[in-house]
Amino acid sequence: MLSVRRQMNRLFVTVLALAWLIGALPAAAAGVSVQGNKRIDTETIQSYFSGSDQDAINKGVKALYATGLFSNVRVLHEGGRVVIAVTENNVINRVAFEGNSKVKTETLASEIQSKSRGPYSQATVDADIERIKDAYRRSGRAAAKVTARTVDLPNGTMDVVFTVDEGEKTGIKTINFVGNHVYSSDKLRDLMQTTEMNFMSFFKTSDVYDPDKIASDLELIRRFYLKNGYADFRVIGSDAQYNPEAGGYIITITVEEGPQYTVGSVDVESHLPTLDAATLRPLVRFSAGQTYNGDLVEKTTDALTKEVTTHGYAFSQVRPRGDRDPATRTVAIVFVVEEGPRVYIERIVIRGNTRTRDYVIRREFELGEGDAYNRVLIERAERRLNNLGYFKKVKITNEQGSAPDRVIVVVDVEDQPTGSLSVSGGYSTSDGFIAEVAVTETNFMGRGQYVRLSVSEGQYARGVELNFTEPYFLGNRLAAGFDLYAKQSSVNQYSYYTNFVTGGTVRFGLPITDELTFSPRYSIYNTNISIPNSAQFPYNDCTYPLWGTTPGYNWTVPNYYNSCLNNGEASLALKEAQGNTLTSMFGYSLSYNTLDNNKNPTGGILAELRQDIAGAGGQSQFVRTTGDIRYYHEIMDQIVGVIHVQGGEIFGFGGNPLRIVDNFNLGPSLVRGFAPNGLGPRDVSSGYYYSQGNALGGTSYFGGSAEVQFPIPYLPRDIGLKGALFADAGSLWGFTGKTNFSPNGTCTLNDMPPLYTQSNCIVLGGAAMTIRSSLGASLIWQSPLGPIRFDFAKAVTKSNADQTQFFRFTGGTSF
Repeated sequence: MLSVRRQMNRLFVTVLALAWLIGALPAAAAGVSVQGNKRIDTETIQSYFSGSDQDAINKGVKALYATGLFSNVRVLHEGGRVVIAVTENNVINRVAFEGNSKVKTETLASEIQSKSRGPYSQATVDADIERIKDAYRRSGRAAAKVTARTVDLPNGTMDVVFTVDEGEKTGIKTINFVGNHVYSSDKLRDLMQTTEMNFMSFFKTSDVYDPDKIASDLELIRRFYLKNGYADFRVIGSDAQYNPEAGGYIITITVEEGPQYTVGSVDVESHLPTLDAATLRPLVRFSAGQTYNGDLVEKTTDALTKEVTTHGYAFSQVRPRGDRDPATRTVAIVFVVEEGPRVYIERIVIRGNTRTRDYVIRREFELGEGDAYNRVLIERAERRLNNLGYFKKVKITNEQGSAPDRVIVVVDVEDQPTGSLSVSGGYSTSDGFIAEVAVTETNFMGRGQYVRLSVSEGQYARGVELNFTEPYFLGNRLAAGFDLYAKQSSVNQYSYYTNFVTGGTVRFGLPITDELTFSPRYSIYNTNISIPNSAQFPYNDCTYPLWGTTPGYNWTVPNYYNSCLNNGEASLALKEAQGNTLTSMFGYSLSYNTLDNNKNPTGGILAELRQDIAGAGGQSQFVRTTGDIRYYHEIMDQIVGVIHVQGGEIFGFGGNPLRIVDNFNLGPSLVRGFAPNGLGPRDVSSGYYYSQGNALGGTSYFGGSAEVQFPIPYLPRDIGLKGALFADAGSLWGFTGKTNFSPNGTCTLNDMPPLYTQSNCIVLGGAAMTIRSSLGASLIWQSPLGPIRFDFAKAVTKSNADQTQFFRFTGGTSF
């Protein structure tokens, strides 16, 4: 009896459980049926319907369409039941592209939403066609045509094939400016990275319309106006229209310049209790009476912010306030230092970096998680990230944190290619033809490291070089790197010896300020000097006669015009320098750079002081100091003046004389109009025979140059041609090497037959500190193939031993 009762209880519990399960199931399980499905389970479709009432049915149908798995969903009513009739979309087997060569398949695949093993949707494919067209518009081919077709396969699958007709390149035909009066449209176009189409468009991509690049260019223009005193400047609008008849985009930029302001007064106002404004005023980078400069205002704000935080005010903020007076066109600037809101950085979130590592981005911030939030330092980090060149775009935004006093800093970036393979070639009057193949990566393995390997081959020079730079050594803002190289220079019309140099340099770069950098280094290298002596180059046949070449060692008889010197002979100083010499030296550079544009400057100063001390081992012992200063100033719109001053000195110590190759050997780099190694001390022991190719160099030099660069009238600006007029002056002197090579100390100058042989002493020519000068003109072309320059110079004053050169050409290419 007890057993029967237990069985009844179990049955009762089972019935209750089944009733509960049935009640827990969606109403659609009992009131909704499904038909037409082949691959998708009925239960899965039913789960989208919470009931059989009209609202539940409508929501379920909408949800099914949203999955993209069905091309049609119908609601039928049969015998009081709701029937959901579905037509499934086919499954995409693969997505293929045809006809694309200018835009990679990987790029197009990342743009579309139709994916392999995903459902086929005609609406999605139609949208993908527009997405592909947008990708081609961004690459400068707005006329590209795109179609799509499908290839049916078994089991309800299909291939989707996009066919592209890329068409011709449709870049930017014209960039127009409206509202600019102070600066010409040519000047503003020069500020932009975006360029117009021309006959060189085949070589460049800067004429492709890209909204992000245009926005960046507008910011460059805005900063330019603010830097030059136009505090009211603003961009009213930017319009881009594709014109099929013109075959490109027409860009119209409307600006409002406003008046130019000067600084009426400048002050620092501190609201911090223990920090006096007087201690901060020396950090202000400008003064009353100067033209208003937005860059200096920004740099002053940065400097004040960093200084205030060092005094323990983590939440302080510096706000520049400018009170403009349009009547007097002056602006009174006050930097207000006050305690800001107590907000902490909860997290720094980095998004979009598929290649660059997080720490490379984070190290550009001068604050981290848990630190006080400072807007100025965040903006500074954004500028640094943009200047790295690793990203197409960088945008930093803020989001609310877990508490009112917490903020999440979001860094959105988009990686861009940073590696390049370049093939360069060029010609110069001193180096002849030369070609170089180089592989460069500025963001090596996403670590922010710079690596470059180059191999060069030319008429008179060849070499291989490896460069590596780590911009943040040991986690500090200290650049460290090394260079390894092997270079050989052979004989030419300016040099009677071959020099093979192998070595390396370890270098560091420590930024003291934004403009000033200190760079210590250590270098060790071996030089091997040899003088060729062959029928082609008989430059040592006075010492080692050549049968059939040296007069007197064949059927000819030596005389004044036919001797071992007549076919060219290396100087005794060169012969003494033959062999291997190891040089080990420490050095440093102190560089100062305020240029507005490093590639094509129109204003600012570039100065460098270099000093090297050789003697830390090796055979060389000397101290070498050089200085170089260039000053650029825009005299008028598009007309730039350049002042260049340079000088140097070298002296030996420890009883070791300077070798001839340690001396300064200068020519057109000091005074244009003179040949390479064409000025300064020379060996003229036997008249005109030694006047070619036997420069000895000097221990001291100085030079100055004044140049005016200007656009060439009636030529389109985007061709990149400009002219220049210049005047150079300088001198090289101070040969301290050995001049008497006689074993007994007696000089013998044999210059009459039949005793015509090489003397045992050197007669110096051009060794005095004589001013050399020249006047000339240049044609400068910033071509797509690289910078090319033609110099035409006439020497005005010179020494009798100097070698002049009226025309000089330098140029190269990279593609």
